[in-house]
Amino acid sequence: MIIGTAGHIDHGKTSLVKALTGIDTDRLPEEKRRGITLELGFAHLELGEGLLAGVVDVPGHERFVKAMAAGAGGVDLAILVVAADEGAMPQTREHLDICGLLGVRRGVLAINKSDLLTELGPDWLGLLQADLASLTRGTFLEGAKIVPCSAKTGEGLPALREALLELARALPERPSEGPAFLPIDRAFTMKGFGTVVTGTLLSGQLEVEDSVSLSPELSGPFRVRGLQVHGRPVERASAGQRVAVNLAGVETEEVWRGMALTRHEELPPTRMLDVELSLLPAVEASLPRRSKHLLHLGTAQVEATVALLGEAELRPGQSAFAQLRLSAKVAALPNQRFILRGSTALPGRGATLAGGRVLAITPPKRKRGAAAALAPLLDADSEGRLSFLLEQSGYPGLTEKELFARSAMPQKSLSRSLELLCTKGKALLVDKERRLYLSGQVFSAMGQRAIDLMGRFHDQHPMKDGLSKEELRQRLGLDSERIFSRLVASLLEGGKAEAKGELLRLAGRGRSLSASDEEACSKLVSELTAAGLAPPTVGELSKRLSLPQKRLLELLKVASAQGLAIKVTDELYFDKGALERLRGQLVSHLRANREITTQAFKEMVGQTRKFVIPLSEYFDREKVTLRVGDKRVLRGSRV
Repeated sequence: MIIGTAGHIDHGKTSLVKALTGIDTDRLPEEKRRGITLELGFAHLELGEGLLAGVVDVPGHERFVKAMAAGAGGVDLAILVVAADEGAMPQTREHLDICGLLGVRRGVLAINKSDLLTELGPDWLGLLQADLASLTRGTFLEGAKIVPCSAKTGEGLPALREALLELARALPERPSEGPAFLPIDRAFTMKGFGTVVTGTLLSGQLEVEDSVSLSPELSGPFRVRGLQVHGRPVERASAGQRVAVNLAGVETEEVWRGMALTRHEELPPTRMLDVELSLLPAVEASLPRRSKHLLHLGTAQVEATVALLGEAELRPGQSAFAQLRLSAKVAALPNQRFILRGSTALPGRGATLAGGRVLAITPPKRKRGAAAALAPLLDADSEGRLSFLLEQSGYPGLTEKELFARSAMPQKSLSRSLELLCTKGKALLVDKERRLYLSGQVFSAMGQRAIDLMGRFHDQHPMKDGLSKEELRQRLGLDSERIFSRLVASLLEGGKAEAKGELLRLAGRGRSLSASDEEACSKLVSELTAAGLAPPTVGELSKRLSLPQKRLLELLKVASAQGLAIKVTDELYFDKGALERLRGQLVSHLRANREITTQAFKEMVGQTRKFVIPLSEYFDREKVTLRVGDKRVLRGSRV
């Protein structure tokens, strides 16, 4: 578990941690010189009964709230420290707000410097306790134990330790089966080891030799060379522990606070987050539909545009669905808590104004009124959450690995839920090799869209036999050939479509000619038959038959498909019978004479070069003849 300090500057947070643990968390020379905490400090505390807690000591100065928020992100228990001689101050209130928004649910109030209470008068402690009760009303610390203590004399420290132990006993375990996620709060070089990063492991587990990424900038993979928890080497670290990770393959200068250590390419970085957002009751004005603020997420800090998805405004004390559009990529975890800070401080309590939790880490850009779409993420069970994620992914679908990252569900629960969804037809395993799943609803809609596209094609092209499979795939916008093959198989098996070679058509549809088209086609074929080996060009046919050229070309395709005409060039179509008879004469001549000159072929055709040259090239393309110099011979395969 992680215990975090909170409270105003110079109220003795660091001194109290040192008195409890024996560790001075102020490590920087400037901190020693100025006597204030500027950076996060870390220690460990033996609570008894085998419970060992990591302690995060945070700065109390308003200028260093960024560091405070970074440290509070992984806290299980908070010690809100209030100096006996000053009481609650602005940073006391802001730190309390931050802890609440970041999901801290248990803690204790420590009235430090209790050795001063005697000189402050007999009524002072009662007044201070009443003030703290008022401060914490409606917060996670309402009703929490108030422990007077002194880091200087040691008074009250056993009672403070006992209060922490009592709270620790009731703490639920953090999820150790989800994605590994460790927001980095420090990076340094250790002689003989290289780069070391530290942080609180919020989810999952890390093991020595794991391949990891440093999201959002460095995908790696980097190797975990070693792990330490509270200064002790371990083979495995679990969620809820302060962890030092020795990394191979990366330089310290490349790492910065705000990154998160994850398993290699398990959690994708993102510039968009769907969130549940709550505005603090103390904020004086409502949050408009769109506004810009500073997002603190894990140890990262980035500018964010807040877009409310269902409300015209968010009033103080209320919650709503929103989308955060970020100025830079971040690493994020589903259900991770965050805070938003404004540019101006609230009266008596700092600039923190809102916070909430992440619902989806890689959402599409949502439009106004999209709040209803996010409702399933609030109270849906595992199956409902997976159904939502698959529906949102659309045609590309999601692999099991991607679902694991986006849902943050334990692997066993994820696999079991996917099996149930597939059994109910709410999900389809469309690629066993990649473990790629598609929403059943999306697949059904895809099938209906394919039917609609084929229907429109038949209406627009009544003289065509069908739509090519490749053209249908492109019209659907499907990149995956495997998903498309699954779709085609479904349409064929369901009797909704028929296949003819590479063409697809709706069942019972295909080429259909009107009476006038049938008559025109018959006249066309008669013209070609009568013309023999000297057919009119397409333009000439158009004039003879009084048909628009576009319609004539459609009829020529129909005649070709019916085996009545053969296309030799774009301008010349021949009667199939005349062409087949010429082919027979040519093959007989070549078998008898082994070759034919251009002049001899011209005499055989009995026409001008206008027809002789296209016909000779046609037989070359058909691999009947092979040109050798100015003669042609029979292809070897036909001898």
